[in-house]
Amino acid sequence: MSKIPQKWLVVLSVLFGTFTVILNNSMLNPILPRFIDVFDSNAVSVGWILTIFMVSMGMTMPLTGYFGDRFGKKKVYLVGLCLFIVGSLSGLLSQTLAMVIISRAIQGMAGGLMMPIAMALIFNSFPQNERGLAVGVYGVAAMVAPAIGPTVGGFMIQFFDWPWLFAFNIPFGLTGLLLSAKFLEPTETDPTKRFDYIGFMIITLGIGSVLFALGRGRTLELLTDPLNITLIAAGLMAIIAFVLYENRQEDPLLNLSVFKVPTYSVSIVVTSAASIGLFSGIFLLPLLIQNVYGLNEVMTGLLFLPAAAASGIFMSIGGRILDKRGPKYVVPPGLAIMAAATVGLGMLKLSTPYWLILVLNTIRGLGMGMGNMPATTSGMNAIPESLVAQGSAMNNIIRQISSSLGIVFFSIYYEVRRAQVAAAPDITMQTATLQTLNEAFLVSAGVLILAIPFSFILKGVQDDKKD
Repeated sequence: MSKIPQKWLVVLSVLFGTFTVILNNSMLNPILPRFIDVFDSNAVSVGWILTIFMVSMGMTMPLTGYFGDRFGKKKVYLVGLCLFIVGSLSGLLSQTLAMVIISRAIQGMAGGLMMPIAMALIFNSFPQNERGLAVGVYGVAAMVAPAIGPTVGGFMIQFFDWPWLFAFNIPFGLTGLLLSAKFLEPTETDPTKRFDYIGFMIITLGIGSVLFALGRGRTLELLTDPLNITLIAAGLMAIIAFVLYENRQEDPLLNLSVFKVPTYSVSIVVTSAASIGLFSGIFLLPLLIQNVYGLNEVMTGLLFLPAAAASGIFMSIGGRILDKRGPKYVVPPGLAIMAAATVGLGMLKLSTPYWLILVLNTIRGLGMGMGNMPATTSGMNAIPESLVAQGSAMNNIIRQISSSLGIVFFSIYYEVRRAQVAAAPDITMQTATLQTLNEAFLVSAGVLILAIPFSFILKGVQDDKKD
């Protein structure tokens, strides 16, 4: 590795860790029914395996800016990775569902520390005009892992017992830990930095309540449950109170002044739309392949592999274009390509061949690679270097919430709309399911199309030089 430049060793180090975190989470998605049988439990209890990860991650992310400045970003990342390994070991040795859920909570806290700090470490290692390619390579973890996770998980559960889903993480986590300890550069620390306890309590309550409600509200009945409505209302009020409180603090937990930078704010809008597009596909395509076309889980998993490869390749290409030409030459085309392919998925018929769906999803992956990470990079480039960790944390929090909102919306839309269509005379359940999924894909495409005009507002380092 002596021939690899130091800055690329940083990317390699954080890529190992974050890829493993995201892959592990998406691996467990198709395996939940197995846990119901293993622990003789129900879907609500087992659903906590995913919900607790999302909630604990979202509640930990606001701390990363403070921890990074106070103790150094390298230390925080290493602590997060160690926590993730501990959570994986705990999951591997778990004998009860409660222990699995606790293990997932530990993994979620680890992910909350690692994800924002990983981006900040990369930004510290690269000049502005090289960050597009670097983040594009790193983005393989953020975009490809959710796409291939269900495939990996599906294959593993066919040949191994469920604890191996946790054991799978340990060698990758240890490798990431060794690489990170050796190659990550220590960053400056500020021992005098004050911790904003009140701000932390308010934002933890807000984000935790909203994510918890979204995590358990996958049906219309659950979402409109009085407890869920109360949680969402309380969470939103807490977030508003946090904004008002932080704007009056000299040393806030999260410096909200970054939202005054137009490119950063627009990048949040664009990446949120792209995340909804990504996770709508991850949720809807398995329903399409299995419930409409009657194919198995293996065929479902294979559908995502070319899309994941295209996303990874075009993240790097998009990053190069961003570095050389600026975001306007890569983000709007990426969103347009993804939207067009999603419209194609909204036009399917019962006679549509599998290969055409695979091609359309691969094109979606291509567009995602060009549109998502370059938008994130341009937004992060636009804010002061001292606020990169905080900006990354807020980017991740909002993306987490928007992804959860997207999944909840499409879950409820699928449930309610399919029942309406199936109630019509002479309509089979297969036809009703296809029509519902077609409509859902068109809605997803609409979200992406709405984001395209915003993406033209994004500015790159090239525009700053002109100004």
